Amino acid sequence: MKTNKLKIYYEDKYLIVVSKPYHLLTIANEKEKEHTLYHEVSLYLKRKNKNNRVFIVHRLDYDTSGFIIFAKDVKTKTILQDNWNKVIRKYVAIVNGKLEHDKGIVKSYLKETKTNLVYSTKDSKNGIEAITEYRKILEYNNLTLLEINLKTGRKNQIRVHMNDLGTKILGDKKYGIKDKESRLYLHAYYLKFNHPITGEVVELESDIPKEFLEKIGR
Repeated sequence: MKTNKLKIYYEDKYLIVVSKPYHLLTIANEKEKEHTLYHEVSLYLKRKNKNNRVFIVHRLDYDTSGFIIFAKDVKTKTILQDNWNKVIRKYVAIVNGKLEHDKGIVKSYLKETKTNLVYSTKDSKNGIEAITEYRKILEYNNLTLLEINLKTGRKNQIRVHMNDLGTKILGDKKYGIKDKESRLYLHAYYLKFNHPITGEVVELESDIPKEFLEKIGR
C-alpha cells in the first residue's frame, strides 16, 4: 500500500512498518526538523485522526534505506524496545572486494569518538558489544552482495564491521572509499518479530533495490 510519500508494508492499530528511502533522516536533528520519516508518518496518521500519535522504536542511518517500525502508543513502543534483541533484522549490502569465507561472524566492542566516528576495539569495559553475521550471496567483478543479520543494533555497526573485514560498503562516504556513488548500498530488507500486543508472528521482506541488482549485473 502506498501513500503520496510513504511505502507501507504493515499497519494495524498498534504499529506501522514503512520503508525509509536513503538520504532521509529517521527523526529530526539540530539542522533538520521536518524533512524526516517520523514527520511523514506523523502526518499520514494525523490525516486519519488528528489525535493519532507516533513513537520512535528504532532508527536507520540517513544513508541507509529499508524497514523501520513505528509504534502508535507508549505500551507498544516499550514492549518492542524491551524485546528488541528478539527481532530478526536482515540487510543486503554491496561491498568493495571479495570475502575469504562464504559466511562468518564479526564481533567487537564499539566506541564513538568526539567527532561521531565509531570504531572497533577489544576493550569490553569501555566499548559496547556488537555482533554481525554475514552471508555471501554472489560476487560480480570486484563487488560482493551480502546478506547481513544483526545480532545487536549499534550505531554504524554494519559499516564498521564491514570495514573491519577489509570490504567497505559501496558508497560509504563516512567509513569507506571515496567514490562517486550517489547512495550507500545498504538496505534493511527483512523483519521478523512477535507482535507486541497480539503475539502473532509478523514477517516482512522487500525486494532488493533495483540499483543493487544493476550494480551486480542482474
